[in-house]
Amino acid sequence: MIAVHHRRPFCLLLALVLFTFASVPATAQEPAAPEASPVQAEVADTPAAPEGTLTEEAVSETVEGADAADPAPNADAESAGGLEEVFNSILDPINGFIFWTLFFDISFGAFGEETQLPFLVVWLAFGAVFYTVYHGFINVRGFRHAIQIVRGKWQASDDTGDITPFRALTSALSATVGLGNIAGVSIAMVTGGPGALFWMMFLGLFGMTSKFHETTLAQMFRVKNEDGTMSGGPMFFIDRGLKQVSPALAPLGKVLAVVFAVFLMGAALGGGNMFQANQSFEAFFDQFVQPFVADDNMDGARRAGSVGYGLLMAAMVAVVVIGGIGRIGAATSIIVPVMATIYVAACSFIILNNAEQLPSLIGLIFREAWSPEAGLGGVLGAMMVGFQRAAFSSEAGIGSSAVAHSAAKTDEPVREGLVASLEPFVDTIVICFMTGMVVLITGAYQQGIDGGAAVTLWAFESRPVMQTLQFPLILAVSIMLFAFSTMISWCYYGERAWGYLFGIKSVIVFRLVFVFCVFVGSVASLGAVIDSADAMLLSCALPNILGGIILAPLVKKRLSNYWGKYRRGELKPGEPVEPLPPGTPGA
Repeated sequence: MIAVHHRRPFCLLLALVLFTFASVPATAQEPAAPEASPVQAEVADTPAAPEGTLTEEAVSETVEGADAADPAPNADAESAGGLEEVFNSILDPINGFIFWTLFFDISFGAFGEETQLPFLVVWLAFGAVFYTVYHGFINVRGFRHAIQIVRGKWQASDDTGDITPFRALTSALSATVGLGNIAGVSIAMVTGGPGALFWMMFLGLFGMTSKFHETTLAQMFRVKNEDGTMSGGPMFFIDRGLKQVSPALAPLGKVLAVVFAVFLMGAALGGGNMFQANQSFEAFFDQFVQPFVADDNMDGARRAGSVGYGLLMAAMVAVVVIGGIGRIGAATSIIVPVMATIYVAACSFIILNNAEQLPSLIGLIFREAWSPEAGLGGVLGAMMVGFQRAAFSSEAGIGSSAVAHSAAKTDEPVREGLVASLEPFVDTIVICFMTGMVVLITGAYQQGIDGGAAVTLWAFESRPVMQTLQFPLILAVSIMLFAFSTMISWCYYGERAWGYLFGIKSVIVFRLVFVFCVFVGSVASLGAVIDSADAMLLSCALPNILGGIILAPLVKKRLSNYWGKYRRGELKPGEPVEPLPPGTPGA
């Protein structure tokens, strides 16, 4: 058993230093500093950028790549505005610093002002391509075997862990399959044109190996807590892994692990919580309340509705998350298949009824992705937009879903890594592609509509038959299910980060704060909180990929042994191919 309490003083001190350091430089900058934050452009309702352009607005989307427009205020204007001002004054300097340091244009304007190559987006793509080549395209080679594992063929009854591989997969998918699939695809196509969908799927394919790599490491270096549950993820494999590689790397591993944990908690409370609550309330109000309320009573209905919805959603989330990962896994194993089936069925109906357009539309996607008329800058612009949306949609390279997979019942890390590799395939290659085809078929991306979810909603109600079949209602229900499942999974991510910093016994504190934030997100407009969460989510990629590259030889060795036994027919269910690192449960 690994004790974690000795880390608390150091972790708390380093976390405070990080936030202090983040705020000082940005505050000292000239007034132009806020321009570095995509949040400011979003709040100001900046016009949509030309096709192929990578703008700060595109960077600022939420954990799920959600609606580009501000979460619409749904509480009393004065109280919400006052609360927002407080958060803005605290978080804007931090947001400005993060975007100034991690989202700078690495081309330094070589492709013009309209096309930028943000460092962190390029870093995500580099990590995905590096892992895929380094591991010999295991995302393709191991696809069939991964499906067998999910079906339980290679699981032993006495495997170490808290939940089955299938429930670990659905828990992770519930955090990634969400508003990014509804809104993120539309944003990519409005901003970067149809070619951006190709680049989303491109990075989704390579992102399968990112998920494999980070999940394998998370399983290799997970710990067993004093209460018998498992904890893992990048904060643990970076800390313990770098120390194992070389004692000289231990300080670097500690700093990177704490940075990751701080970023993950911030992303969980903002984009994984308050934004989801806010947007799901908007979907609920638009479909179930607004049509039945007179215009002069609308504001009162919105205020009352947001309070009631916030209390109900907070209670539902509390019932699940306070029960821990077992209850989360049980809930998501039902919600994820249901919500995916509903949404995919609606998309399939639209696509099949316009099947004659598919060849020309697929051709359009490829032509736009490599459009010679747009020049190199246009191609790179569409590529960067697609990469960003893929990162927000699947979270490949972010490291968040590795936290859920750390709890899976298995004694072989490679096996769970292969399960995790299926996430970007389901999320980005299948569901995002279907959303993209609906948007293309209906021409919604050309309507000049602001925001991402609004574009998809227009697509779902653009034809009389869709309205007759209640497709807008189906979309609203999908948004609410997506938001709920995202919140319960992100609570687990955040609490594991909290446990790493402050000890697992105190995670109930984070759970209660998380539940309270569900209510706050439903009734208030907190733009700076959401923006900070966006920045923190993508920033997780820096320590996660850096640590993952340093530890890559450990994964490669283990994969080679595992795959060799599998190909020779020597692999047995539940059997690890080699000893686990010292201190890992099951070692």
